[in-house]
Amino acid sequence: MSQKTVPLAVAGIAGVLLSSLAMSQPVHAEGKIRIAEQFGITYLLLHVAREQALIEKHGAERGVDIEVEWLQLSGGAAVNDALLSGAIDIAGAGVGPLLTIWDRTHGNQGVKGVASLGEFPNFLITNNPEVRHLEDFGPNDRIAVPAVGVSIQSRFLQKAVADIHGVEAFDQLEGNTVALPHPDATAALISGGTEITAHFSAIPFQYQALEHDGIHTVIDSYEILGGPVSPTVLYATESYRNDNPETYAAFLDALAEAQAYIESDPAGAADIYRDVTGTQLEQAFLESLITDEQVSFSLVPRNTYPIAEFLHAVGAIRNEPVSWQDYFFDDVHGWEGS
Repeated sequence: MSQKTVPLAVAGIAGVLLSSLAMSQPVHAEGKIRIAEQFGITYLLLHVAREQALIEKHGAERGVDIEVEWLQLSGGAAVNDALLSGAIDIAGAGVGPLLTIWDRTHGNQGVKGVASLGEFPNFLITNNPEVRHLEDFGPNDRIAVPAVGVSIQSRFLQKAVADIHGVEAFDQLEGNTVALPHPDATAALISGGTEITAHFSAIPFQYQALEHDGIHTVIDSYEILGGPVSPTVLYATESYRNDNPETYAAFLDALAEAQAYIESDPAGAADIYRDVTGTQLEQAFLESLITDEQVSFSLVPRNTYPIAEFLHAVGAIRNEPVSWQDYFFDDVHGWEGS
């Protein structure tokens, strides 16, 4: 069994890498899985599965020798392009990008959700002392998000604006947003020396930024959605799932084992995050995030349907889902999701 790591691809080089991958790596038979993740501790389930070779382990139990490849991308648009081009098999991105690609492939490639990566609050933070509410953002403020318009952070922002100004004005702050990976956006906000004055962030980056004087929270995703939400999910094409049933099942089993490990050993999970990402964050800080009462590494998608309803209401998706089960594969329909 083998595990191969594909180098980091972000921003401008992402398209080149994805194009070459799509050309050189066609759809594979059973026993091959290529997984795209992004940045942050929201991907801890994947980090644990990677470090402990859980996909390979559960594949072996099913009689399949699975080769796993890992890519790191930034933004839902890049992840969706990778999935549609055939460069990856499992996408890790926000609920917004999932709903976008589910709608786009409805009736053909049939992209649907595999599982949630957990429940995590996302904070809109700023270094502008004049901004205390959404209405305070001016034309010169620039809000960093992983992908303009389609990332889950962009969708949170749109919904928050719509709640204040009405659905017809949902994109009122769209012109203020710029695409930037979470690590770069965090550094820019802390330094204060760039055009970036705000960042719709994610853990651990939002907490790192808030440790610095002059940075404060404007609003958060739990406030916008009225409770805990699963902002980041995994999804795949129907053809990959159907053509690779044992590999797909081994992946689900690996996620379940990774969840159990995180819950039973937060310190070990923090160690894994440090090893996989190379972060300099302190062990105690990471453990505090993993055990935070607002955080859960549950596979069950939570509070995603209100986002789907919103996207349909503003015309961002054409197909209207009846429930969260419409855009998740039926393997998880028995879960108490939302």
